[in-house]
Amino acid sequence: MQLIDTHCHLDFPVLRDNIDDVLFRARQQGVQQFVVPGVQRSNWQSVLELCGASSGLYPALGLHPCFLQQDHADDLELLESLLRQHPELVAVGEIGLDLFIPDADLEHQLEILVPQLELAKQFNKPVLLHVRKAHDQMLRQLRRLKLPRGGFVHAFSGSEQQAKIYLDLGFKLGIGGSVTYERARKLRQLVSDLPLDSFVLETDSPDMPLSGYQGETNYPERVRIVVEALAGLREESAADIAAVTSATAAKILGLQNSLSS
Repeated sequence: MQLIDTHCHLDFPVLRDNIDDVLFRARQQGVQQFVVPGVQRSNWQSVLELCGASSGLYPALGLHPCFLQQDHADDLELLESLLRQHPELVAVGEIGLDLFIPDADLEHQLEILVPQLELAKQFNKPVLLHVRKAHDQMLRQLRRLKLPRGGFVHAFSGSEQQAKIYLDLGFKLGIGGSVTYERARKLRQLVSDLPLDSFVLETDSPDMPLSGYQGETNYPERVRIVVEALAGLREESAADIAAVTSATAAKILGLQNSLSS
């Protein structure tokens, strides 16, 4: 069983300070590849350095809506420059819209989001989307821009109707620790009903702990538990779920030849 964690912040100190052990334990559980999203300019270089130092780690860079300051013109220029300089970047992200945070400014978030979506289109990259309480607003932009590579909707929490629109636009839904909670009935029903190739797997390490690990640091090794949770909700085996979700992620990220049989 070979797995891809499509969203893990391995550059955050709680993971990076013990990165060899973190990666060893993950690989022991079959997690062979890791997408590491940058969330703000200050951590872009550390993401690039970390991914450059270890095989199977793939960087993405973006401006996360929860870390926005007033003026990001220079950051957007730097992001464009880094996309030119670093062909190893597999996606633009983590980017998005978040209307859940206090005093959320949708207009300002859109001013930062839209240029990043345009950069993804310009450089033919998929995107890693963070969306909370703003799926309709995000879908409006995606319909307008029609990104050729689509991407992943990290920690998807929308409706079935919204999910199907994302899928029609070429996106896949990121499924992580939330699905392990019995109270997540809407998400668990969605995971049961949609085709298996609608999903990719993630942990959001070190955040979003799984059921039974509340209050603890999350680790990419726990993708294996997410697979087992999906197997409990669907008719497919854990091995089949691992194979399909990994192939789906690899195709969108352009890693088609990097998973061995």
